[in-house]
Amino acid sequence: MSANTCRASNYAIRDTPQSRRQDGDPEKRGTGGVSSVSLTAATPLRLHRPRAILFDWDNTLVDSWATIHEALNFLMVAMDRPLWTIGETRERVRLSLREAFPRIFGERWEEARDIYLGRFHAIHLERLTALPGRTELLEKLSDEGIFLGVVSNKTGSLLRRETDHIGWTMRFGAVVGAGDAPLDKPDAAPVRLALEQSGIEPGETVWFVGDTGLDMECARNSGCVPVLLGSGMSEQEFDVCPPRLAFSDCPTLFRFVQGL
Repeated sequence: MSANTCRASNYAIRDTPQSRRQDGDPEKRGTGGVSSVSLTAATPLRLHRPRAILFDWDNTLVDSWATIHEALNFLMVAMDRPLWTIGETRERVRLSLREAFPRIFGERWEEARDIYLGRFHAIHLERLTALPGRTELLEKLSDEGIFLGVVSNKTGSLLRRETDHIGWTMRFGAVVGAGDAPLDKPDAAPVRLALEQSGIEPGETVWFVGDTGLDMECARNSGCVPVLLGSGMSEQEFDVCPPRLAFSDCPTLFRFVQGL
């Protein structure tokens, strides 16, 4: 492992009755996994108020599993490969296309890329929906004067097409996708690129908010605070890089920021 490899977290994350009793948001109904904001600090928390918050995109801010799954299985048919279940798609899709496809399709990876992107491009905007509470969260964080950005392993041109379509582009100081930086997540390069115009250095005043272990790894590799948003993830997802903070819903995340 590299020098940036994640180490065990100093913070335990527990599911609590208090977190489950909140206002009926479907996000909060996940069972098992890391799903609450109750934190037991093994050492003092010592958190700084974030000057910048960078978000993953797919399934952190927008609901896109069904679209990704359909485009992948369209590709599998074209490549004469077995279809994936939605569970397999959720489990396997982590790396950017330029890193994942050579491992899956070998010398035919560029052909596979073109087929996948063609299908995805044809269907993604019509199905694009914001996850609950995300629009309000971005508005409130922006009003607090916090620099906001997106760092995603979705191809950069597709990512910016989606931020435009959903009406969020003006909320973000930077939108960085796969291929925009020399390396993709979990490398620190796209984080550094996203912060370039902000004047803010990666560190303890920058949060990286995501929904997968890869997002937490990217946060640690770039020296930022790894933050989990969502519920229902398996604990094994975060064995290598656990989050420092975990929030099951957007209102709780915003209240936490306000309290710093």
